[in-house]
Amino acid sequence: MKQITITLFFMVAVYCTIAQPVKLHGQLKVEGTQLVDKDNKPVVLNGMSFGWSCFHPRFYTASAVRWLYRDWKCSVVRAALGVEPDKGYLKDSAVSKNLIKTVVDQAIIEGIYVIIDWHSHNINLKEAKEFFKEMATLYGKHPNIIYELFNEPDYETWPEVKSYATEIISAIRAIDSNNIILVGSPHWDQDINLPAEDPINGYKNLMYTVHFYAGTHKQILRDRTDAAIAKGLPVFISESAGMQATGNGPINYEEWNKWIKWMEVKKISWITWSVSDKDETCSVLNNSASDYGGWKTDDLKESGIKTREILRSKAKNK
Repeated sequence: MKQITITLFFMVAVYCTIAQPVKLHGQLKVEGTQLVDKDNKPVVLNGMSFGWSCFHPRFYTASAVRWLYRDWKCSVVRAALGVEPDKGYLKDSAVSKNLIKTVVDQAIIEGIYVIIDWHSHNINLKEAKEFFKEMATLYGKHPNIIYELFNEPDYETWPEVKSYATEIISAIRAIDSNNIILVGSPHWDQDINLPAEDPINGYKNLMYTVHFYAGTHKQILRDRTDAAIAKGLPVFISESAGMQATGNGPINYEEWNKWIKWMEVKKISWITWSVSDKDETCSVLNNSASDYGGWKTDDLKESGIKTREILRSKAKNK
């Protein structure tokens, strides 16, 4: 009996080690247009974004991160730092940073990747540089970390976004020379053609973000992204979902499935929005959902049920 117990213990230990994405893939990097792992094998990360930290702080818990990994099978989560709104970073940086750090710390414990997302629609260069320098100092030694510099530029031009991003990249790279950095594109991450024509040079391990909501964004955006990739631009889908771009309206399953299949063929990583209980289609949780995970089917909205199903299916097939 003792020998059986010891054998079972080691089988569980080995399984847990293999199952953890960061233990499996290690330090990520970009080769050409592809995200690859420590063995230069293509990597596709799939996961969930938390909602704005300033609006949905109750879900920024270690237990919620644990549940998203162990039950939803996320290989990556995204901590969305609300910047300008009340209770956001500009109004209360200490509270905001603690929320982000709670998610990042637990992601490291769970052995999954985590995106530190400056969730803003405006350029705040001084504050962003200060924040990312601090994050790089705290976490840059961990291969789990991905930096997202600018959630969704809205009316900024690409030269403005490029100038901003280059300064932040320089600040991060002075501390952390390896971890992946995600750069936004104008028009709510739709105009990926602009950085494709004029990419940031002189730095490695950069990727550029596209966001889609399948009820609004269809073949035109996929074609535009295909053209950007053909020009050599590495792409990461750091926010997506199945309904209208407003976050509301019915889920367009036909288009959402087209996006899922397209990303699978292209080996593009993606994140779904969002872990929150706002009264909207894209928030995956009902008000009944606990702050700490353990969510039952009744706690999930339609988008949550579908996204969990997709994530678990992707993990099973890897």
